[in-house]
Amino acid sequence: MSKKSAGFLAGAIFGAAAGAAAGLFLAPRPGEETRAMAADAVNDAWDSALDSYERTSRVVSDKIDEVRPTVDAKTDELRAKVDLARERMDQLRESLSDAVASASEQVQNGAEAVADSVSAQVAPSPSEAEGVTIETVAGEEHEAEHTEF
Repeated sequence: MSKKSAGFLAGAIFGAAAGAAAGLFLAPRPGEETRAMAADAVNDAWDSALDSYERTSRVVSDKIDEVRPTVDAKTDELRAKVDLARERMDQLRESLSDAVASASEQVQNGAEAVADSVSAQVAPSPSEAEGVTIETVAGEEHEAEHTEF
């Protein structure tokens, strides 16, 4: 129900109640008759409020039934998109993992090849190291130390 309709309905109920009260108290009738008229007016107002509630309830229910298929379709569409995104993410994760493993293996193989090449070129043969003497001098007070290989 729109704000305009709700405001109109509230105004109509309030106006009817005010008019009924004014009519009851200003009319020259006996007390019993006035009480019966007041009870009738209250019953009429109550019935009118119930009718309005039922109409509003039906309108809201109809609107919900109208919108529900669209909401369900959009929800299903969104779920499908999320599932597709998850599937693509899993594929990318697997592909990236494979690429990292391959690159790591290539780097390891390259490092081993470089290490082997360097050690083959730099490593002195045992005969070259024979007869080399290293002398360490620690100052005037200490005697020189000799280390032979």
